Amino acid sequence: MTPAHHQARTDGPPHAPELRAAARRLGRRRFLTVTGAAAALAFSVNLPAAGTASAAELDAARLTDDPFTLGVASGDPQPGSVLLWTRLAPVPYQADSGLPAKRIDVSWELALDERFRRVVRRGRATAHPEFHHTVHVEVDHLAPGHVYHYRFRAGRYVSPTGRTRTAPAPHSRASELTFGVVSCQRYDQGHYTAYRHLAQEDVDVVLHLGDYLYEYAVNSSAGSRAYPEGTLPDLFDRETVTLEDYRLRYALYKSDPDLRAAHAAHPFVVTWDDHETENNYAGQTPENSVPPEEFLIRRAAAYRAYWENMPLRRPQLPDGADLRLYRRLHWGRLAQFDVLDTRQYRSNQAYGDGWQFPGPESEDPGRTMTGDAQERWLINGWHRSDALWNVVPQQVTFSQRFNSTSTPSKVSMDSWDGYPASRERMLAGAQAAGVENLMVLTGDVHVHYGFDIKRDFDDPGSRTLGTEIVTTSVTSGRDGSAKPANWETLMAANPHLRFYSGLRGYTTVSLGRELARADFKTVSHVTTEGAPLTTAASFVTEVGEQGLKPA
Repeated sequence: MTPAHHQARTDGPPHAPELRAAARRLGRRRFLTVTGAAAALAFSVNLPAAGTASAAELDAARLTDDPFTLGVASGDPQPGSVLLWTRLAPVPYQADSGLPAKRIDVSWELALDERFRRVVRRGRATAHPEFHHTVHVEVDHLAPGHVYHYRFRAGRYVSPTGRTRTAPAPHSRASELTFGVVSCQRYDQGHYTAYRHLAQEDVDVVLHLGDYLYEYAVNSSAGSRAYPEGTLPDLFDRETVTLEDYRLRYALYKSDPDLRAAHAAHPFVVTWDDHETENNYAGQTPENSVPPEEFLIRRAAAYRAYWENMPLRRPQLPDGADLRLYRRLHWGRLAQFDVLDTRQYRSNQAYGDGWQFPGPESEDPGRTMTGDAQERWLINGWHRSDALWNVVPQQVTFSQRFNSTSTPSKVSMDSWDGYPASRERMLAGAQAAGVENLMVLTGDVHVHYGFDIKRDFDDPGSRTLGTEIVTTSVTSGRDGSAKPANWETLMAANPHLRFYSGLRGYTTVSLGRELARADFKTVSHVTTEGAPLTTAASFVTEVGEQGLKPA
């Protein structure tokens, strides 16, 4: 797959000192525009051009080590199409992955059975060095609503087998859909035990809501994983800033066998939050006082590495420091998924971020969480939707969340509470579109929450427009506890909060034609391996009568 709209170039990215000098000459406002172009230039270089040989070719028969160390994945199921992914990396903890800067021919197969006796499609793809030898294959003209098995081959090496599926036919009356929801998997804070369990679940798809990786340094012991001294090279013991840094960090995360097992078992639908780039960044604004030109170069590196390492399709290929990640998927007429990006287009956090009292700055009606274009796209999509369930996978807590029973209470400026006008426009849009069964899916906060979404959060008796399912982290925050220290306060301060747990794990949601069921699943510990899986609580919400009720 070589995108036609990129041209191969030989010039390299501009250096930060030159950009700062440009900033002084041009002035800040004009400079931001120029910087966007500079970042686009920097990260459009060395992309393979359509119809041309991007680099010399390496005969795959010359590979002497297994290149499929990072496994396989699939994503974004469509009615007649699947997206297959892999990355060649014989030496994953090395910047060049143990491969020369040459393109490598990779073959793939798609079958109805895991022994590949009934192969329905096969083909060849090129692993380009410009994309760090990642492969994205879009297989079209498939039957809707089918399970398929797939694998790759390079030389004499065969990848692990993956299992994927197509979505039901458009406008078909699918009767059920079950999906997993995961988020926040900081590598050095625990083992991916939750993924080991998720790989065994009978789900149709997994939704990853962000913080797939963390930018923070990982020392040679990998923190809570307590590796023997010197197990990890020092190159991980630094914050990710450059394209090489981000690529290596994905290699570290994907080296985990439980994460690879979950990817092989289920197709994923992914969206990012902040840590795939930098903690709590907002649009073009970094967390710290870094010059904007430097941050946009960093963002471009992070976005490119994200696309390379995620099972994403061609429309998500980044363009410099931008990547359109918001997109819409359908599961027949049962569900419409409007996958949001609440990082790239948001206004900067009010009052310096953190937990603050709301006020004129946070309540400014011009502030946005999604940006104007994405907001219009979402609401217009609701007006056209014929789905029974309208599901919104996104990143940060949507429902009102007070941290005190006092009035006023502080709220998180990084969540939708810090952007109340944006949330009001979204709720008004859902109501105007006649959306009756709204479900918002959230990650970020390292806890399980179950919220009723109220039309007016300040009036507990107002209409319930939908539900918000907040999934806990896979590892971030280490072991956690079933009842965090603020459990009683949050439950008392937020009458629309129906469930709260601080253990690690994931959530499964089953959508039906009469109701939806959410199972909040937890493991007792992640700082050591082997924790069993427990269903901490189960709730249902009924079609036409939204609100979480114990199952």
